[in-house]
Amino acid sequence: MQNKLYIGNLPFSATNDSIAELFSAAGKVVSANVIMDRETNRSKGFGFVEMSTEEEANAVIKSFNGKDLNGRDLKVSLAKPKEDRPTNNRW
Repeated sequence: MQNKLYIGNLPFSATNDSIAELFSAAGKVVSANVIMDRETNRSKGFGFVEMSTEEEANAVIKSFNGKDLNGRDLKVSLAKPKEDRPTNNRW
């Protein structure tokens, strides 16, 4: 999990391929995923990138956190584990 990064404040035009290409400047991108809204199929403005090593992930944080991308300052940090959501069982 130390190789997986949270990328916030992405331009809404960002795609999986565009962020993979951007971050490949810092190393090998294993996966890139822009989170999409289910109803509108538009970007939610954040995503996740997995780098091949922890060193590359740290290089991405140092190089891209706060960097301007299409008028938006990127927020790049280590991804936190997904938390379980409570279910609303009303039955």
